[in-house]
Amino acid sequence: MTDIPDTEPTAHLLGAADIRRIADEAGVSPTKKFGQNFVIDPGTVRRIVREAHVQPDTHVLEVGPGLGSLTLAILETGATMTAVEIDPPLAERLPQTVGEFMPDASGRLTVVNRDALTVGPETLPEFADGKPFTLVANLPYNVATPILLTLLERFDNLDSFLVMVQKEVADRLAATPGNKIYGTPSVKLAWYGEAKRVGTIGRNVFWPAPNVDSALVHFRRFDTPRPQELREHTFALIDAAFGQRRKTLHAALKKIVPAEAFKAAGIDPTRRGETLTIDEFMALAKAMESSTGTAEGTGTEDLA
Repeated sequence: MTDIPDTEPTAHLLGAADIRRIADEAGVSPTKKFGQNFVIDPGTVRRIVREAHVQPDTHVLEVGPGLGSLTLAILETGATMTAVEIDPPLAERLPQTVGEFMPDASGRLTVVNRDALTVGPETLPEFADGKPFTLVANLPYNVATPILLTLLERFDNLDSFLVMVQKEVADRLAATPGNKIYGTPSVKLAWYGEAKRVGTIGRNVFWPAPNVDSALVHFRRFDTPRPQELREHTFALIDAAFGQRRKTLHAALKKIVPAEAFKAAGIDPTRRGETLTIDEFMALAKAMESSTGTAEGTGTEDLA
């Protein structure tokens, strides 16, 4: 993990007393439905922002701002941001909190009351200009992986992210081939870029305190994207291979991958899916398209 020097704090960020007061005033209680655990430690949110390398000219997307702890730390840098919040009372309250604690930053914040899994360039036009932006978020544990993969698919200009997630989720996102926790999230994320763990967060910085530790994951998208036309078939192969982890590729994929495709891709069909890199999955998908009998003849229409 790279050490990043602290910047001089310029604002009052939310502590435990602030969080509880705001929650009381807004009539809000943390819910399991939305995976809400609010950060009550200013040092933690400032650390997240430092690790994300947020600067005054950075355009930031935050998912799940909650009561605004991380939002204020992002705005403290001078950055412009959009916060996507699924819970209507929280979305309604957030501008008021920013107005109270950091009024000069109110013009740099846009709040959108939506499920992050439903957003795209058409619903977030501020990110539809093709200019790079970054995601900085304390993601709900139960939907962290779907949110990340959905946003990367829909926004080609999502250049990087720094997210706080459950430690187990972080380990999976950053896992490499051969690791026992390497799985579908690991290899699909590797399609887009490189992820790595950059720190661990204890339970005592949250209200309510979760039953698990958290960790920070940093991701940067590759400068050169992989062929978009191969993504759908590659991801379908990944799903099929990891759907039956203990089986060989030959056994797990026998209904959809012809034998000649393994040979053309240079992949031993007796290997298991958890040993393959994203490049090998992509090579297998490409070999399938090139092999005798195209999608219609080999059953790869089932991959769509």
